[in-house]
Amino acid sequence: MASSASAVSRFHNQVALKFQLYNSLFSSLPFYRIERTGILLSLLQNHCEEGFKKKKSPREIIEHFFTQHTAVQTEQEKIDFLFRFVQYVERQVVLFDALEDAAFSDVNDMNGLGTLKHLESEVLQENKQDALLEKLENFAVRLVLTAHPTQFYPGPVLGIINDLSKAVAENNVAQINTYLQQLGKTPFFKKQKPTPYDEAVSLIWYLENVFYAACGRIVNKLAQQYPGYDPARHQVIQMGFWPGGDRDGNPFVTSAITLKVAAALRGSIIKCYYLDIRKLKRRLTFKGIEDILTQLEERLYEHLFIPASARSLCKEEILKPLLEIRDKLIHTHNGLFVNLVDSFIHKVHLFGLYFATLDVRQDSSIHRQVLDRIAAEKDSPLGPGYREASDEEKLRILATVEGDLAYPDWNEGVEKDTLAVIRAIRDIQDMNGEEGCNRYIISQCGSALQVMEVYALFRLCGWKSAELSVDIVPLFETIDDLTNAADVMRSLYRLDIYREHLKKRGNKQTVMLGFSDGTKDGGYLMANWGIYKAKESLTAVSKEFGIDVLFFDGRGGPPARGGGKTHKFYSSLGKNISGKEIQITVQGQTVSSSFGTIDAAQFNLEQLLHAGVSNELFNPRDTTLNSQEESLLEELANESFQAYKKLKDDPRFLPYLSAVSPLRFYSDTNIGSRPAKRNNSGKLTLKDLRAIPYVGAWSQLKQNVTGYYGIGTALQALEAKGRFQEARQLYRESLFFKTLIDNCEMAMKKCYFPLTEYLSNHPEYSAIWNMIYHEFELTQKYLSRMTGNNELMYDYPVDQLSIQMRDRIVLPLLSIQQYAIQMLQDPKVNKDSSNFKALYEKLITRSSFGIINASRNSA
Repeated sequence: MASSASAVSRFHNQVALKFQLYNSLFSSLPFYRIERTGILLSLLQNHCEEGFKKKKSPREIIEHFFTQHTAVQTEQEKIDFLFRFVQYVERQVVLFDALEDAAFSDVNDMNGLGTLKHLESEVLQENKQDALLEKLENFAVRLVLTAHPTQFYPGPVLGIINDLSKAVAENNVAQINTYLQQLGKTPFFKKQKPTPYDEAVSLIWYLENVFYAACGRIVNKLAQQYPGYDPARHQVIQMGFWPGGDRDGNPFVTSAITLKVAAALRGSIIKCYYLDIRKLKRRLTFKGIEDILTQLEERLYEHLFIPASARSLCKEEILKPLLEIRDKLIHTHNGLFVNLVDSFIHKVHLFGLYFATLDVRQDSSIHRQVLDRIAAEKDSPLGPGYREASDEEKLRILATVEGDLAYPDWNEGVEKDTLAVIRAIRDIQDMNGEEGCNRYIISQCGSALQVMEVYALFRLCGWKSAELSVDIVPLFETIDDLTNAADVMRSLYRLDIYREHLKKRGNKQTVMLGFSDGTKDGGYLMANWGIYKAKESLTAVSKEFGIDVLFFDGRGGPPARGGGKTHKFYSSLGKNISGKEIQITVQGQTVSSSFGTIDAAQFNLEQLLHAGVSNELFNPRDTTLNSQEESLLEELANESFQAYKKLKDDPRFLPYLSAVSPLRFYSDTNIGSRPAKRNNSGKLTLKDLRAIPYVGAWSQLKQNVTGYYGIGTALQALEAKGRFQEARQLYRESLFFKTLIDNCEMAMKKCYFPLTEYLSNHPEYSAIWNMIYHEFELTQKYLSRMTGNNELMYDYPVDQLSIQMRDRIVLPLLSIQQYAIQMLQDPKVNKDSSNFKALYEKLITRSSFGIINASRNSA
């Protein structure tokens, strides 16, 4: 624990103490009544802490605060004050984010456990150099950036965080003060929803300013440490991209947007290359080299600023002069600065002219809708009676159909756009290279027919089977879909036409597994168990047919959406789970918290790389869990699922969540282009509700139901059978199970039931609140007995301290939000003809910003 104690000490000195110091600068900012706001906010924070200890409601606490510490008389004055508090806390959270970013490389050991440096020592110790080189030839970590709305910071604020963290690292107080003034005047609230293109531009900023450098560093490290590794043959780091391609439930993503985003990605990587050329010219001032660099610089400039040149550049035109320069440096200039050229060449191999692969995703129901529309056309290539045919007959038709459809008389809409985007993929590949867009993901996939529908649509849009350079990726999410996933893939593998397609794609099949909807559907433990069993069975069936299955994990930031200590899951897997690649989505606050700076991105990428590589090289286990462990975990998952199902099936469950959380205000936050529900019907159903607002609502209630519910009941049931010792043993011996529990503890650590304890006696909602609270207490009790620790997250003291500090900063916001929710339940407010109802609704929405942003360390 010595290293942990040292990390805690560094965190205390560089984050906690500095926050107290720089936070005081807020009070001296030259803004309207800012000093008084800061002083009163400090009083409110203490008032909340004391009030909740006395079991007071947020409304009682806020009203008593105004009576005791202010002279405000009117409702309008109270609301004005509360908005000022919200804005102040928002900026405190930004400061804390910047401090953590600045301290990252000091708090985390950049050459320690899980890094490439650590991997190097392990490889040398075990004499595994050849095995490592072999692994690097076919292994990759793919990070896929998505625009899922879990991040409330607008672009300008993200820029301030970046600049502020640099000023903090340099202890430049004058600059810090200036940036805090800028922060005070920069709005957080977005008046309009971002477009899908806006979302793409925001994430491209990270590609340019973080991943370009971080990924380059990692590849350089590997190339230097292991001369046998050639980045030109295989990219061990790969970037993916969803904004502009993910049209599942998002009517604003069109084929025109997809093409525009692909062009932006191409332009962005060319800009990075152009800037690198400018830097190289300052060093490579030698005869015979400067002219080559100048010509390349001019070529890139033309591409960036002369539209007629935009499509004419290819990757080889960049590599050829660089390789020529490299040869001249070695043979004529004693290899001086050849390392700089090598670094540049590695980046060109890494990012090509596409920067990140743009994935296309659509819901399976849309493909059936499009095919039905095609079938209704005169002289349809699908032939008569397609819509009435059996699934087996449809599979036969889809396996042989081809054409080059154009239906110009179709009205604009999802059906026409589905055909248009399939054609657009070819255009993107022509412009950016095949890697620019070569994956089509099918949401809500539950059958082989739904995969073949997409295959047939490509054939109908003019793609020849021999030239179909696109991977079709089924996405399994619900518990039932996860259970049936292996049968679906077995049916696909048995189809000659699909096997022939896979053969052309290197006998590799990517399968996406979604945590979010699985957790919403089955609860935390069942979702994780369902995904584990799906991976196990998919690995077996793929091996049976000679196919390498690659798993693409749809993960969010919090543990309830598959986040948490992600790399530890991959470290824990045995040979029964395919580990050919690690592919994960990265979204919202996970992008800024885990990959927001070059150091953080490099560190966390190295952790994933180390997990995947070392798991194959050093993990002796043939299976992740033995049969007895699997049986125990399945039993726990089933017990947990029944407890969660009882809760979610209660008719009061959704009304409770809708009434006492900010769920129904998510669409007003303007943080994402996608609607919060999958359809526009007025009735709220769990099936249509997207996982992000669902999990986010529980997070803002500080109840985090989807991160632990049912585990206490499951462990209690095990004890009743006299088998609790088996759970203790599983926790000690299985890294997979320990990681599940560690992430569960993270979700629980961020709970705070005093905030909503006023609901424990509520006439409508007390039953649900008490069920949730009882399960939390039960889970905490049994986890303590199982782990032997009296504190949640005992093994992660730095994260523990970070969460405690963030929760204290954000407590006034939580209280204000619940106060506003209580006020909306007051019949007087609802009947009031004045504008107070709308103001309270806006207060709820605005409070969400700081609350969610403060949760970034859930990643």
